[in-house]
Amino acid sequence: MARASTTAKIAALQMTSGADVGENLSVAGRLLAEASAAGAQVAVLPENFSFMGVRDNDKRAIAEPDGDGPVQQFLSRQARELSLCIIGGTTPIASQQGGRVAAACLVYGADGRRLARYDKIHLFDVDIPGREESYRESAHIAPGAHPVLVPTPAGLLGLSVCYDMRFPELFRLMAAAGAEYFSVPSAFTVPTGRAHWETLLRARAIENLCYVVAAAQWGRHPSGRETYGDSLIVDYWGNVLSRLPSGSGITMAEIDRVAQQKTRLEFPALRHRVL
Repeated sequence: MARASTTAKIAALQMTSGADVGENLSVAGRLLAEASAAGAQVAVLPENFSFMGVRDNDKRAIAEPDGDGPVQQFLSRQARELSLCIIGGTTPIASQQGGRVAAACLVYGADGRRLARYDKIHLFDVDIPGREESYRESAHIAPGAHPVLVPTPAGLLGLSVCYDMRFPELFRLMAAAGAEYFSVPSAFTVPTGRAHWETLLRARAIENLCYVVAAAQWGRHPSGRETYGDSLIVDYWGNVLSRLPSGSGITMAEIDRVAQQKTRLEFPALRHRVL
């Protein structure tokens, strides 16, 4: 991975993924090409970008072995052909834990080499308050155990996925390890999105003086599930730099590492931690 530049353009991609992996990859490829043509050096795909099935357990059947498969080949090829660092949302990777899969975020460098894998740590096992809407991710997904940071052209990136954003200790740990920005590929529900999406993302940015890039699923999916969308890029001061409220597409912003470091020196909250 080449040394990070002082400024870099980054893109968050928004999709409405379904149960056809090939169709999802076709849409992702079009959006990645659009981001590259617009000057992006890093692109973040949403959670479940490659597959959102009709039933929760459908992901077991299409899970790939770690290191090879159509989705992994696609990400590597797109990164290489577009000279783009790609944060691959999540895709199901086969796990040994009772047939469950990992919700794996795979990162590829502009040369097509895989740089990192992060498995979603916090799983969405909830009942949505006030609605007949329930989720049990742990029934079919094995949780990850370790935070992951990876050097990119836009700086040192801390990886997270969706529900992770509700657990500030994960982001604080990554910030303490040197993270300059976080990726948050997501498939947020509509009720929780309306209530908490922007607030949580801006909070994670402000308290860690880090950029946050949140690429989201949007719209109604084959299972009947509806996701919130509103992909955001937030700066280290909590300002929303760009957003895509609805539809399939991209939103882009520039990361300025010099301005970020200047603010961290002038406002040294990260060095004032006591507990």
